[in-house]
Amino acid sequence: MNENSWTRWPSREALSKEGVSRPRRLLAQAIRVVLLGLLLWAALRQDDVPLWGEAAAVAGVLLASGAAWGYFRATYAHRLLPSLALVAVLLALAVAAQVTGFGGPALVLWCGCGILALERLPLAAAVPVTSVALVSFAVFNKDVWLTTASTVAGLALAGYVARLDSEARGNAQRLLAQERAAREAEAESAALTERARIAREIHDVLAHSLSAQMVHLEAARLLLERDAGREQVLERVVAARGMARDGLAETRQALSALRGELTPLEEFLTDLVSVTDGGEVTVTGERRALPAEASQAVRRVAQEAMTNVRKHARGAKVRVRLDYSEHQVTLDVRDKGGRPGELAASGGGYGLLGMRERAELLGGSLDAGPDEEGFVVTLKVPV
Repeated sequence: MNENSWTRWPSREALSKEGVSRPRRLLAQAIRVVLLGLLLWAALRQDDVPLWGEAAAVAGVLLASGAAWGYFRATYAHRLLPSLALVAVLLALAVAAQVTGFGGPALVLWCGCGILALERLPLAAAVPVTSVALVSFAVFNKDVWLTTASTVAGLALAGYVARLDSEARGNAQRLLAQERAAREAEAESAALTERARIAREIHDVLAHSLSAQMVHLEAARLLLERDAGREQVLERVVAARGMARDGLAETRQALSALRGELTPLEEFLTDLVSVTDGGEVTVTGERRALPAEASQAVRRVAQEAMTNVRKHARGAKVRVRLDYSEHQVTLDVRDKGGRPGELAASGGGYGLLGMRERAELLGGSLDAGPDEEGFVVTLKVPV
């Protein structure tokens, strides 16, 4: 046993009542009441003691009870000198009881001091106190020496077992507190992750909406520069206004989706492609519900791909294929034909860049580029 073990106090968790079951607390309280009752009974049962002597004995019992209570408080606060002073008071009361003829209470006090010292003091202080208490008990106990020796050994063992039991309970309480702290940290981390997910979702929705509005507003600007008719300019402005309204609706839809209120993905893609002439949606594989983030990624990539079609290949035929495989879902958006729109040179491709980042966060990938017939956007997300 190293030096630290000799000088270390039992933990406050070990000395407190926290973690003690209700039956054990009731048992401990019952034992204290019984001991107090026995001490009072032993103090009052002496026939040859005058009335003032009995009053002094009762006062001594009450003083011992107060000292024991103070000892419990001082050891819980890890205050060594007050703890030793209070246990010294208890030992002195035991000596006084023995000298004045109250041998029974004296033996009880010596036994209690020996056990409580081992249970609640650092071992460097507990061993001397317990030795003094149990040696005093052995000297004044009237049983045969073998019974006395067995009782002393049993008391010392009981005190040390009580110490080990308290330490085990204290360790359990510390582990429980650490687990609670870990759960709170995990819950806080999950909340932060959810907030980041919501922020990213709203960002993607607004980025798509604003990009589409920019298309129409830029077209309106070009029409004004060319002195186009009022109806043409108004058409673009009204379209931009509609996109703003749709953006707000999509934001609300995104928040509803994050709460699990998702419309079927196939229906969403069909509605999205229906605004184009000759649009086609094909679904392969076994259809199943996707996690919210994966479903939202598919929806946002499809929206961004359709925005690019309207911007760079007006009138193109669009083919959308959604493939459910065992471990991933694949979205493939292809356009064929069409002509560059008035805003083909506008924008910097940040929409697809954001979609690629979203796919990578989910462990997937996004590829976008031209093929022999047009432009292809392919999203793969593990599920």
